[in-house]
Amino acid sequence: MRTRIKICGLTREQDIDAAVSAGVDAIGFVFYPKSKRCLTPARAAQLRRRVPAFVDVVALFVNPADDEVRAVLDQVGPELLQFHGDETPQQCAHHGQRFLRAFRVGAPGLDTAAGLAAQCRAYGEAAGWLFDSYSTGYGGSGLAFDHALLDEVRADPLSRPLILSGGLKPENVGQAVRLLRPWGVDVSSGVEVEQGIKSSDRISVFVAATQEADAN
Repeated sequence: MRTRIKICGLTREQDIDAAVSAGVDAIGFVFYPKSKRCLTPARAAQLRRRVPAFVDVVALFVNPADDEVRAVLDQVGPELLQFHGDETPQQCAHHGQRFLRAFRVGAPGLDTAAGLAAQCRAYGEAAGWLFDSYSTGYGGSGLAFDHALLDEVRADPLSRPLILSGGLKPENVGQAVRLLRPWGVDVSSGVEVEQGIKSSDRISVFVAATQEADAN
């Protein structure tokens, strides 16, 4: 199986071009005001025009108001929404759009394999379950987590596609893919030179390392 690749937190045209040229499957735009990678819907709509067919745009939110999501749907037209806060299953599905549900592994209630699996099952309508590490703030942490906590989720016959995030970078993504064989991987800070500024070289190496792991 080929591991799908998403680069999140893109803010510049040249970074989108680099990601597309490297062969990524999806590009993530952040709409969380406390993030340094946050975009306005108008700016995201400009960047979206750089994204060709067959590359998905994912819109990331943290506890958004309905009108915030609607503005992004209307102006940007993402293929997927991604919810990274405390949204209920009903709130995630409310917009009638396919969505990813992010889980902050290690948070209270998500710090055991059984607890994590139970939380995941509540979001059975999600197009995929994304696993990031817990930190006191919301959004991607850039930190790794104990992958053994995913054992029950991976064994669940009703599991949704598993997307691995949290501390991934070119130097370790191959090992993670070989160990877990996830549906997809998601990276942001691991391919940056500073917050919101991606490195085309690190994007290329990240994609190549993922593809090499798929072949082995």
